[in-house]
Amino acid sequence: MDLIIGAGISGLTYAAALSHDDYLVIEKENQIGGYCKTIYKDDYVWDYSGHFFHFQRPNIRDFVIGSIAKEEILKVFKNTQIYYNGILVDYPFQMNIHQLEKDEFIDCLYDLFDVQETNFETFKTMLYTKFGKSIAEKFLIPYNEKLYATDLNKLDVDAMGRFFPFANKEEIILNFKKEQNSSYNSFFLYPKKGAIKIIDSIATHVDKNKISLEEYLISVDLSSQTAQTNKRTIKYDNLVSSIPFPFLLDACKVNYDANIYSWNKVLVFNLGFDKKGNDIKNNWIYFPDSEYVFYRVGFYDNIIGQDKMSLYVEIGFNHLNNVLIDENLYLDRVLNDLVKVGIITDQKLVAYCSLLMDPAYVHITKKSEKDKIDKMSFLNAKSVYSIGRYGEWKYCSLEDNIYDAFSLADKIYKL
Repeated sequence: MDLIIGAGISGLTYAAALSHDDYLVIEKENQIGGYCKTIYKDDYVWDYSGHFFHFQRPNIRDFVIGSIAKEEILKVFKNTQIYYNGILVDYPFQMNIHQLEKDEFIDCLYDLFDVQETNFETFKTMLYTKFGKSIAEKFLIPYNEKLYATDLNKLDVDAMGRFFPFANKEEIILNFKKEQNSSYNSFFLYPKKGAIKIIDSIATHVDKNKISLEEYLISVDLSSQTAQTNKRTIKYDNLVSSIPFPFLLDACKVNYDANIYSWNKVLVFNLGFDKKGNDIKNNWIYFPDSEYVFYRVGFYDNIIGQDKMSLYVEIGFNHLNNVLIDENLYLDRVLNDLVKVGIITDQKLVAYCSLLMDPAYVHITKKSEKDKIDKMSFLNAKSVYSIGRYGEWKYCSLEDNIYDAFSLADKIYKL
């Protein structure tokens, strides 16, 4: 029997990938979806945060959206900008330094060519070495410090993997006249009724009677291959977990250095207003300046075509920050900062909700990568597997999670 911990996108996909029906999915919440849940309030459609789908593999795309009516899926060509010193600069910053004021543009260009090639071992030193002092300090460092809420010298060089928008000098210069601002994804798909529709589509491949809600893992006995939940003891042949990897290590009573694993948590505000704002094209905007509390603001209304402004706003905190996050205090600051940057003019807030994603983005370091590989090898030998962004403790896309879940089922059962 396969015991699957977590009914998010990874756990449900693994269940769907099995060629047998001897499995059980347990989920601690009262509904499936993990972070891919959707909130409906008045006329607004909000996710737990922005979840957009960039399919590179047609077979996975068909698996995911096969049961959703075509007219319910939007194909959105991505438009994103950066709010920098009172102006909007196209993303990615390093490709669009020519949009800056002349003096700043010259600084960025000079430093880009003045970089002395050296070895770099951290995410922060990589930014300096690849892009020069000005580009690094004007956007790349302050933005990522707000996002990750940590010292970037603690992060591994490849902390963002293929998702980091690298560019060489030639590409940057060519972009001055012929703009090519697409990163790994120039467009995305999004259901009109929110990300939960993707979860619902995947769940059509899973026996709903084999999903147990409001049940969570407490401990695992590796020798007897039994798991204790808040409801019962379960004997398993394979245990597949999508909970955060350190939590799985705790449940399995595996000794490890907890200081190796760190992450950020993100306070998300979903905000609905009485009418449209001035921005009618951006999907989201990045905010590197520490003057503004948020690091990103997204526009649901521009994505799904609403006639009233609907936003998601994200604020990053280090996981060690245990100060009580006062929703009202931060809501007031968010609204004030949205006025400062011109997103709110005369609109009135008519609906909102907030939620805390903890963890949100994991901190990938040399120590965490080494320890993860060692511990995963040990657990795999005991028929325990960890999948998903948090289970595999990595930066990845939703499509990657689906692909990895299929791959694991194939690996275990040699399908």
